[in-house]
Amino acid sequence: MTLLAAEAEVHLADAERHVAHLCAHFEEHDFVVAAAPGRTRIAFDVGTGILESDRDRLTLRAEADDTTRLAAIKFMLAQHLQELPGAAEARLVWTGDGCADTTLPSLREVRVSRIRDLTPNLRRITFAGQDLGRYDAPDMHIHLLIPPAGQPPVWPVPGANGIPVWPEGPAAPALRTYTVRRVDAEAGEITLDFVLHAAPGPGAAFAARARLGDVVGILGPGGRGVAPAQWYLLAGDDTALPAIGRILERLAPDATGVAVVEVDDAADELALQHPAGLALRWLHRKGAPAGTTPQLVEAVRAIPIPQDRSVFAWAGTEFETFKALRAHWRKTCGLPRDRHLAVAYWRRGHSEDAEA
Repeated sequence: MTLLAAEAEVHLADAERHVAHLCAHFEEHDFVVAAAPGRTRIAFDVGTGILESDRDRLTLRAEADDTTRLAAIKFMLAQHLQELPGAAEARLVWTGDGCADTTLPSLREVRVSRIRDLTPNLRRITFAGQDLGRYDAPDMHIHLLIPPAGQPPVWPVPGANGIPVWPEGPAAPALRTYTVRRVDAEAGEITLDFVLHAAPGPGAAFAARARLGDVVGILGPGGRGVAPAQWYLLAGDDTALPAIGRILERLAPDATGVAVVEVDDAADELALQHPAGLALRWLHRKGAPAGTTPQLVEAVRAIPIPQDRSVFAWAGTEFETFKALRAHWRKTCGLPRDRHLAVAYWRRGHSEDAEA
């Protein structure tokens, strides 16, 4: 296996302070950070990031086994560094492997090939494209690039600082994150499930108007799934239903546990394939707006965590519910970070653009 690498040197006042902030951020997102004087190593899912600081100089190094993973690490390091006070204007230019690329290595252009309504509020769309094998991976999610209705697609290109340069103006695509529901690399197909909202954002609006042949772009994949365990606790609302369905299908036949899914009513339930030893429970909001009821948190808190077998807990929910479940698993249940993963799929009153 060939190791690819790229480096960028940034001149910053008090570089060590910036390194400390970066380490705190990545640790908060459950990456393993190994810090030593002047040199810090970050173990990402896709490779390694290295930070070397010397007074007013910070050297970033990205290492991975392919250009797509390398680009992802460059992006994570550069993006989060430039979000820090005092670093936004610092000049950052990568050198090394992949820096001459003129297209994003993980970008694929795909076309709508099939549309199917699973429930009144969930639409499945299959896209056809080329070279989709990379998306048939344990990683859960992709970024969907949606051209404005009636506009030809214009895609982002690599930036010298590792952050993609996005088109501006009326042709700029919207960016949304979705779970990869299924991939058939041999057939050249990737399938996503879309929740159809009453007040749709760009993703739900695209799904509602989609026609055969419509073009979108995809970037990724990324996002961790579940770790191997004997007993699982899965929890989520409508937005997590595609992810929970994917997880359940990939569990070992002898897996045990509980999956709790909140939807509006019985018409939104799906016949999900799952191991016989795992119980699937549905909660109904009965017309209450998503993210406004405590029932999902209460249901999860009422489930005892076994002490006699390996456990993994997973949740994909609204932001406030995510915070409550993560705190419950960490503080009340004492689950270590490698035994649970809670993700905020959305935040009530905020768009994904506002969170970007």
